[in-house]
Amino acid sequence: MNHVIRAAGAVLWREGSVAVVHRPRYDDWSLPKGKLDPGETVPAAAVREVREETGFHAVLGRYLCRVSYEAFGKPKVVDYFSARVGSGAFEPNDEVDELRWLPVAEAAALVTGDGDRRVLERFAAEPADLATLLLVRHAKAGKRDNWPGDDDLRPLSSAGWRQAAGLRSLLPLWGPSRVHAAPRARCVDTVRGVADDLGVGVLLEPRLSEEGYWPDREAGLVRLLEIADGPGTPVVSSQGGVIPDVVSTLADLGGLHLPDVPCKKGSAWLLAFRRPAPGWSTSDSSTGWPRLVSAHYMPTALAAPTT
Repeated sequence: MNHVIRAAGAVLWREGSVAVVHRPRYDDWSLPKGKLDPGETVPAAAVREVREETGFHAVLGRYLCRVSYEAFGKPKVVDYFSARVGSGAFEPNDEVDELRWLPVAEAAALVTGDGDRRVLERFAAEPADLATLLLVRHAKAGKRDNWPGDDDLRPLSSAGWRQAAGLRSLLPLWGPSRVHAAPRARCVDTVRGVADDLGVGVLLEPRLSEEGYWPDREAGLVRLLEIADGPGTPVVSSQGGVIPDVVSTLADLGGLHLPDVPCKKGSAWLLAFRRPAPGWSTSDSSTGWPRLVSAHYMPTALAAPTT
């Protein structure tokens, strides 16, 4: 049985244009992409490949799509993200000898592969500068019945601390600037490392705990949308009794079809919202709320298997 080759890439964008690269080995024009290294997550591979092929640091945005095809007799899948350009500069290298910044339509006409054109079509379907939010379920904290103290203080287990370490490496790929958590020790500790690396505190969100959310679901949803507004990508750590309802409700309001809404401990949802005109609003009825246009589930911060 053939193993699936895993790869990742991105549509690297700046105002009005996206990056396409020429690979002399294949004599083709392509979006930056490449295979996962052993022990590497898909998002980390996307950022690394962009840096290696273009010279630019990428700040990930929404998940775009997966492209599948056969390469060297084996099935291959490539996951693509939108990515805002950061610092850096292009220099020709062994893999890429030319980079061009082009409007999306011109980039689609230049790229060699039909798969890249499908990715660019998905990218162009929404504005590049969407508001993104990382909604994290707290890491493993053992069984409630085995903890004799106040459940609010139930700590992460050793497996939970490993999950938190994985999230500490994964979540910064989206350039977070703020960290929020339900007021539970396990929720706070899951994202405390991210906050420490940013030099910020963890802001407590009672509305996004199980006890705070269900008495007034609308207030909890509004609070999450308020957090999503603003610069950067906020990280929000919450509980398994809250996250599926939040994601499914916002998906329904946005017209997204999600067949199911999984929520494993230590997992994260990457949510992207279209910024409404004339401005962000969570007042009045939900008809005026920002619309969720993309929801991508990341079941673990650990690496996917590769060949």
